[in-house]
This record gives sequence, structure tokens and C-alpha cells, in this order.
Amino acid sequence: AKDQKTDYSRWRLKDDRGVQTWHYLETEDEVRAWPQSTADKWYLGLDTEQPDLPPVRTPLECAANGLEFYSKLQQPPGNWACEYGGPMFLMPGLVVTWYVTETPIPGPWAIEIKNYLFARAHPEDGGWSLHTDGDSSVFGTAMNYTVLRILGADPDDPRLVKARQTLWKMGGALNGPHWTKFWLAVLNVIHWDAVNPTPPELWLLPDWVPIAPWRWWIHMRQVFTPMSYIYSRRWQYPLNDLTRQLRSELLTQPYETVNWDSRRNTISAADDYHSKTWILKLLFWLIVWVWTPLLRPNWMKKRAEDWVWWLICEEDENTSYSNLGPVNAAMNTLACYVKLGPDSTPFREHLKTLPEFLWVKNEGMLMNGTNGVQVWDTAFTIQALHDCGFTSNPKYAPMLTKALSFLEDQQIRDEPRNRAKCYRHTRAGAWGFSNRKQGYTVSDCVSEALKAVLILQTHPSRTFPTLLSDSRITAAVDVLLTMQNASGGCASYEPQRGSELLEYLNAAEVFGRIMVEYDYPECTTAVVTALHMFQTHYPSYRAAEIAAFKSRAVEYIRRAQRKDGSWYGSWGICFCYAGWFALESLACAGESYDNSERVRRACGFFLDRQMEDGGWGETYRACETGVWHNSETSQV
Repeated sequence: AKDQKTDYSRWRLKDDRGVQTWHYLETEDEVRAWPQSTADKWYLGLDTEQPDLPPVRTPLECAANGLEFYSKLQQPPGNWACEYGGPMFLMPGLVVTWYVTETPIPGPWAIEIKNYLFARAHPEDGGWSLHTDGDSSVFGTAMNYTVLRILGADPDDPRLVKARQTLWKMGGALNGPHWTKFWLAVLNVIHWDAVNPTPPELWLLPDWVPIAPWRWWIHMRQVFTPMSYIYSRRWQYPLNDLTRQLRSELLTQPYETVNWDSRRNTISAADDYHSKTWILKLLFWLIVWVWTPLLRPNWMKKRAEDWVWWLICEEDENTSYSNLGPVNAAMNTLACYVKLGPDSTPFREHLKTLPEFLWVKNEGMLMNGTNGVQVWDTAFTIQALHDCGFTSNPKYAPMLTKALSFLEDQQIRDEPRNRAKCYRHTRAGAWGFSNRKQGYTVSDCVSEALKAVLILQTHPSRTFPTLLSDSRITAAVDVLLTMQNASGGCASYEPQRGSELLEYLNAAEVFGRIMVEYDYPECTTAVVTALHMFQTHYPSYRAAEIAAFKSRAVEYIRRAQRKDGSWYGSWGICFCYAGWFALESLACAGESYDNSERVRRACGFFLDRQMEDGGWGETYRACETGVWHNSETSQV
């Protein structure tokens, strides 16, 4: 049967002060009352009905034509929106949560989620990867197959038959990583005994203990927190016809014959990117066979669950239920349902907020890696326009003023509630990646937004209003000065809190280098360049501290350069992205091609890899698979 498809002319993106949600209009009256914007059409792959632009002869004319179109995509609050897809492991947590909480899934959403998953199936074996461009894995295949079945796909559909065959060749769902087993246990497709423990008692460890969760990377601890609560409760959805069928479709043997304990550490080669250490396996064994059945007192179990529940509530409160990201958002939603029930205010608030992670495009509906990239893209847009000289063109002043107004509105003005008690980093004066509502400081987002504000508010033409006072500018700098690691480099959300030896306790299997914060050339350079620009306008503010910060940061950049002249990046197109940033740090320190051997080596790295057409390709390391990819055509 032909797949269903919604009428794309009925989709609308609503942007309410940077909070983005997609809506499907059911009636003709709704369509007439809410016209589809140029941006909506472009996101959906529809004809934008824009006029052809004149041919160009220079790069700057090309940029001007691009801006002529790009300006039509600006959202009413002043930001730019876009897809932030790639990961294929996010949607399953949301759909499973909807299903087990018996939350109705709107028909248009179900149709387009299925369309996207079918569009992103592996072209040869029909499975799914951890991300859109990888090889099939148990994680991707088992979980996205489950999503399709929940949304009504027929198990006899040839595409599901093919995906099921691929899954079975990899050993079935019980060869999946920890997150696969967790969600399938919640769904009652497998037994909790097949899931390695996530004991909430770890949150009762004193802060001085080296493995205490507050020392972990923010994403790890905010996922572990609700996961540990649900694991400790061993909550499962009641078995029904669908989950009974999924047992036979996802497992390679009858459910009743499985030795669940023996399957806690089984994993396919396709998923085993970061193998569990013998230390971690020993700890799991002690927790399962000694601590839980013999030593764990009920009072401690209750105390741990109560403390973890309090942390969940603080995360919800401090993000207005947006949460750090889509993984812990789904888990926090489920925890609220388990603790308080379907009619509780926290659960209902989560249901209203979860759609902020969804995005619609010509392939269907996907789940973004965050609730958007609003601040990030807007800040870079302003910088790009300035580099092209467009900030001096009165034609673009209204658009840029609107963008400045958005950044003013999105600066975080307050600290998290109970900041120290819930282990949050300072945020008053910061910007996040997406919007103010989400409320998390990110080092390079603060930096790029600050630079964008300074560019416009100090523009020689005095075209743009001063929306951020000096005190708000210096508040952002105060935040940046807290972001440096002992190495001199900068991490993402907060300085490194724990030892890198904590990777010995990394239980995720599909991710490496996730237990603590790390140094990043990209984040470090963003902060260096922001402080450098700030000093040109505020030379006396904390001058000695800024100078020391920049000196330590540039020394880190120098140490981080590889022998071939490159830097290894983590937040963009790896070597290209990190190299572009790192060279900016060196430029701030006065280094150039003429006076610096390390700059010449870096330039040599780029020149050696230039494509025949003059551009550069995507040369990066897919962290999930450990495979190197080299594109054959230039990418921008």
C-alpha cells in the first residue's frame, strides 16, 4: 500500500519568543486565518514563490543574493529556525513514552514520523543507524522498528520484514546497548533483569567521592537521574497484544526461554563502540547479586528515590519543562507519570513542551537534537552579515535590529533555583544554544551571542539601538570567565568536574568520551575571540583576569595542534571546523602566516586537502562508529 502523506500546505511553524512548535491545520478556516510563510514553505521543500535573482559575478554579489532570500526566513521574534537532525535514537524515547502513558499521538504526526523513518532506512539492509549516515545497528534498528509498529505499521510490510531480518542477523534486540534495553524493559518487551543497573543510590554519595554523579558531564547525569528513578521502581507498561507481538519480532527466541541475567552485557559489534570495562562489569555484578538482594535497605532505596525525584523536579522547574535535551525530557516525562499519574500538572506540562523538539521537513517529522538552534544561528547570522559589510547597508538595518532584539530577549537573567543544591553552573548573563526558556549556559553560545551584540551595538554607523546595558554585557563576560578548565581550554556547559578516568564507568556503549566535560578547540576559541572583542570596547573591565584567561587558552590551543597542523573538533565538521576556530585564537595572540610556524602548518593542512573545484569536503570522524568519512565533493 502507498504510504500516507499529509498535506504540506497545512503545516505551520509557530515561533513564540524562540519557542518553536509545528502545527497541522485541519480546517479551511484555520488555513485562511494563518497563511503559510516563506520560511514554512522552504522548510517543507515547497515552492517558496520567490523571484529569480540577477546573475552574479563576484562572491560578495553571491552573498547578497543569498541574503535576499535568507532574510525571508527570519522568524517574527527575530531569530532563524532550522532542522537540527541527525541522531536516530531520539524519537524512540518520545514515542515509547507517549505509548506507555497512553498519550494520543496526533494523526498527522504519526504519518510523518513513519514517513521520515522509512525515508531514513538503510538503502541496502533496511535497518537504522545511530545517526542518519551510519551503518545499521541494533540500537537504531530495534528502536525505530518499535516506533513504526507503535504508529501502526504492518509487520508484514516488506520494509519491516527486511529490517527485522537485519536485526536478527545482529542477534536481535538483546544485543542492543543499555538504552535499547532500558526502553524495551519500560515497554515490557524484555525483562528488567536484562538491563544493567542504574542505582539512584549513587546520588547519595558524598560530593567529595570521585565518582559522585555531580562530577559527570551534564548530559550524562541528567539522563542518569530519571533513568535511575524508573529503573529503581522497575516500572513496566502492562502487556498487551502489540507488546506481545514485539517480543516475537525483536527477540530471536521465545520470551519465556530467555536467561535474562545472561543478556545484560551482550551487545552486537555494530553497537559496541565503547566496550564496558572489567571494572564496570564487576560493579554491575556486585550491584545485581550482592547490593540489591542482600544489602540494600528499604529506607535507603526510598531516600535515594526521593532525592532523585527532587532533582528531576528541579530540572523541570529550571527549564520550564524544556529540559536539557530530548532524551532526559522523555525520561522526566515518564518519571512524572510514574510518580504523580496522568492528571498531574508536571506530566501535563511535559506533554505541552515535548513538541518543541519536533521538526517537519520534506521527508517527514523528525526529532531535533535540542529544542532548536535559535540563539546560535541568529548570532552567526549577524556575524556573517558583518563580515560581508552588510551591517553598514541601511536596507538590512530593520532585519538586524530585530535579530538584536531577539538576542536581548534571550539572555538569561536569573540563576537556577537551588543552583548549588542541584549542581547547576552559573547562568545569569549567559545565552544558551536554543532559547532562554531552556536555560542552560553554553560557553560558545554565550561567546557568539556576545560578539553579535557587540558588533551591532558598537557599530560606527550608530544605526542600532543599545538594548543591552553595560551591566548586561559584563555579566556575560563574568560567566565566560568561569568556563575555563585547569588545562586552559574550555568545555561546553561547565568546567570539567571529574577525572577522565570516569570513562572506565561509561555504560552507554555507543558513545565515547561522555562521562565528563573535555577541552574543545571550538569552545575555547569562541571564548577567546569574545573576550578579545570585548576588550576593544571595555579595556579596563577585569583586564588582568581576561589577559590571563586568554594566555592560558591560547597555550592550550597551541598544545592541542596535531603534528599534521590540524586540530581535532567535536562540534562541527571535525578538522575543518576546529582548524577554522583554532586559527582565530592564534590570530588574537598576534600569530599569522608570516610570523608563526604553527599557522603555516595549519594552512598547509588545508591546502593539501583542497578539492579540485576549490572547496573543502567534510572530513570528520563519526564518533558513533569510529569510521572515517571523506566526501568526494566540496561542502560548505
